Amino acid sequence: MNSRKQRHWLLLISSCVLAACLVVWIGDPEVILSPFSKKGKLSSETVRVSPTPTPPLREALKFQMIDFEHGWIQYTDGRMRTEDSGATWQDAGLDVPSESLAGVELVDDSIKELMGLEVIGSSGVNGSVSQNPQTAVLDSTTYSLKQSQFLTPRIGWALLANPKDAATIQSALLVTADGGQTWNAGLKPAVREAILKEKDRLQKLKREAALYATKDTAKAVIGSKWKLVPDTAAPGDVVLVRHDEPGSITWLGKTYTLQPFGAGYFTYLPTTMQAKAGKYPIGDQVLTIQGKKFETQYLKVTKQMESMKQDTDRIQADQKKIDLARSKSEPEFLFKGPFVQPIEGILTTPYGHTRYVNGKYDSSHLAIDLAAKEGTPIKATNDGVVALADTLYLTGNAIYIDHGMGLFSQYAHLSELRVKTGDRVKQGDIIGLVGTTGFSTGPHLHFTFWAHNVQVNPNLFFNTTPFQWLK
Repeated sequence: MNSRKQRHWLLLISSCVLAACLVVWIGDPEVILSPFSKKGKLSSETVRVSPTPTPPLREALKFQMIDFEHGWIQYTDGRMRTEDSGATWQDAGLDVPSESLAGVELVDDSIKELMGLEVIGSSGVNGSVSQNPQTAVLDSTTYSLKQSQFLTPRIGWALLANPKDAATIQSALLVTADGGQTWNAGLKPAVREAILKEKDRLQKLKREAALYATKDTAKAVIGSKWKLVPDTAAPGDVVLVRHDEPGSITWLGKTYTLQPFGAGYFTYLPTTMQAKAGKYPIGDQVLTIQGKKFETQYLKVTKQMESMKQDTDRIQADQKKIDLARSKSEPEFLFKGPFVQPIEGILTTPYGHTRYVNGKYDSSHLAIDLAAKEGTPIKATNDGVVALADTLYLTGNAIYIDHGMGLFSQYAHLSELRVKTGDRVKQGDIIGLVGTTGFSTGPHLHFTFWAHNVQVNPNLFFNTTPFQWLK
């Protein structure tokens, strides 16, 4: 009996010792093994394994976005670069010059200023938002900022001041697509889409701004809700209208649709020969029409030539061709440089002269006639698309070139056509030769412009463009 009790006590004590060792082992196994060397011998000192130290937080010092996609962040231990607006980052080594990160030019200050004018008052941007914020709110939490950079009034990035904040949201940079009203960590789809739209807006704005004579002129036009270029005209002239949003204009009994181009919406307003002198409201602007007198010209032609104008069937058939050709125009301005005079010739009939043929009233001559030797090369006045190149009854071999947005140039009485309908031409291309075909008394070029099917004074265009009519 005693022996059995002794065995029970021994088992109980052994179990307790074993349990105690197990607890120690789980808590710190090295305590059990440390007194022994790897060979199982007692060690002279106790060895403990220290916990792995937490690495220090990586601190971002500064950053730069070179364009909408490319940029870098400088850390204390190196530099990271992005090529996708900050969606992903790659190690760029210790010292990579910023200019090597992209081959794209920066958005210069003048374009940023123009974009600022263009977005004032829009629903997407509050003009009072600071472009140098000290803090940013993300998910109801306010974060201190070390640095910020706006490529445009809408698109900007900001560097967090506290490395702990960067670690918490897993991003050192915040990005905004609405001028700093809201901020995002990482490149969310909506932000990426906004950046793409801003890039497109920037390209359109740069394209438009390049057409004005000076940066100040571009600012004056783009910063206005409405702009008339010019705001004073005479009968037979044409005015370029710009508005900051789509719409239409009713003018002299006709409606003209504003077409998108660059950062605005445009249309030509032709002032017909019947336009009365006075002041006319256009949007929030006033167009002043000044009176103008035109001289009278008397022509004598043979009875055979005079009878040509009696063949109304042929004249109407040709007019249908012409109307069809001018019924469609490219929805953009096709020119970049100034318009040129197609030939150097002697001005025999100015624009607007009242013409009498054989003593009878004929019409107002809404073109210029330039006399030149037959076969003289004729240049395209500017870039465009040949809308019609054909032999017509009254105008002989004739060409109409579409310069976009409803503007066409006309060349008549040619001896030879060097282009065909549908051809794209550049300013100065030879499109035909001077002749005397059709209703003509001698070799000359009959030249004019048509704006929305109304003949307008070609002298307004030579050595300039409508974008440079602003005084």
